[in-house]
Amino acid sequence: MPWFFLAALLAALLVLLLLSRRRMRKPGEPPLDPGLIPWLGHASEFGKDAAQFLSRMERKHGDIFTVLVAGRFITVLLDPHSYDTVVWESSSKLDFHKYAIFLMEKIFDIQLTNYDPGLEKAKMKPTLLHKNLQALTGAMFKNLCNVLLKDAEDMGTDWQETGLFQFSYDIMLRAGYLTLYGTEGDDPVSQARDRSHSAEVFQSFRQLDQLLMKLARSSLSAEEKKEASRIKAHLWKLLSPQRLVGRAHRSAWLDSYQQYLEELGAGEEMQARTMLLQLWATQGNAGPAVFWLLLFLLKTPIALAAVLGELESALQKEGQVLTDMASIPQEVLDSMPTFDSVLSESLRLTAAPFITREVLVDLVLPLADGREYSLRQGDRLLLFPFLRPQRDPEIYENPEEFKYNRFLNPDGSEKRDFYKGGKRLKNYNLPWGAGTNMCLGRSHAISSIKQFVIILLMQFDLKLKNPEEKIPSFDSSRYGFGLMQPEHDITICYRLKPKGTPASTGLSFPAPGGITEA
Repeated sequence: MPWFFLAALLAALLVLLLLSRRRMRKPGEPPLDPGLIPWLGHASEFGKDAAQFLSRMERKHGDIFTVLVAGRFITVLLDPHSYDTVVWESSSKLDFHKYAIFLMEKIFDIQLTNYDPGLEKAKMKPTLLHKNLQALTGAMFKNLCNVLLKDAEDMGTDWQETGLFQFSYDIMLRAGYLTLYGTEGDDPVSQARDRSHSAEVFQSFRQLDQLLMKLARSSLSAEEKKEASRIKAHLWKLLSPQRLVGRAHRSAWLDSYQQYLEELGAGEEMQARTMLLQLWATQGNAGPAVFWLLLFLLKTPIALAAVLGELESALQKEGQVLTDMASIPQEVLDSMPTFDSVLSESLRLTAAPFITREVLVDLVLPLADGREYSLRQGDRLLLFPFLRPQRDPEIYENPEEFKYNRFLNPDGSEKRDFYKGGKRLKNYNLPWGAGTNMCLGRSHAISSIKQFVIILLMQFDLKLKNPEEKIPSFDSSRYGFGLMQPEHDITICYRLKPKGTPASTGLSFPAPGGITEA
């Protein structure tokens, strides 16, 4: 009997291999590159370093091509002039939701009956705008001060060492979690509990985050599967409706989202699982974004000086002193074009999400230059803005270098005019996605990043332990999932500024020069 099952398995595999090799390029279709290994195709190279692989395919085939990856044919489009054709196409033809639901089930073990991502988005959008956004901004400031400053006060003004990535991720996730999911209260005892509880959430979240890429690719070892299950179960407990129901200062986002889940008929266990997904979706990129921004600033003295000068000028204009403020005025956050340019440049260099659509029907895709290509039902369409436009030398001079003022005009206003092929680009930097699936919470995310960096630069002395240490390379397995993470951390030294110390004192300035990713 075992031989029968083995023979059946081998026969099934043979059929899959033959089917994957039978596909031939039809007239009007993009160049086809199935790779040398049947069914798997380019899966190994794609998973190991997608940016390097897709760059090689672009050199070989041009700005549109189809590759085979683990049984799926993926058409890759790298013409930013044509991105709008994809991201605004009807969901009856090109659909994002099918892939999103697949990831929900595969990574986070979520199954929601009658789940409609479009309806979910429509319900949640108002909770992240206008008065609700102002409330989130104020709450984030308070939680940053609690997590960042209260922990540091116990250390006094002695120098401390930590990893910049660990430090950034820890503070941003804990403060962001407390902002969206609520706090214990405002008294000192409650704030201490918030710091302890949020630290527990971050520790477990970070452990899961380090396994997410393998979870998504079904490449966990047996031991890693057990560990992932254990971590998720612990986080579900921490994020359960029972734990969240009595929390103070719950955001409008949390109340609306829980109501939406109840309307779907989701039980408490499924609600807890969905809350973990939302913790990842809302907080998973904030810490890495702050890490890269701070690292580029610490390695670029002129940029750091420009940001500090702009910040001090904005505070003086509003007649504000940071230590006396209950929050950072929105007018200050909105009047920092140099900071905005630094953030845009940092995201340009480090944001690497895939923008994907499932092809639901056979269709003809028109490109901006007049070319047309036929796409097959059942294939997947992929845009990769990290390569084009964000690393395109035709659009950006020396695209691998960090230039803090790249997104500034000579008069200090925001630069929005970038060109490719002599034509102005609409999509020249896409860290937040594009079209109907652009990140809903980007305004809150930007505000949170600004607040963290402002508090840090104004209240702390900060320096690299080794100013000559190079910018770390990316963890190349994480392409496609948002902000890149470094292969290794960078050690910094920090301390609370002695009272009366100017904001620019104590910062470590390495030798001037452009920043290039190692």
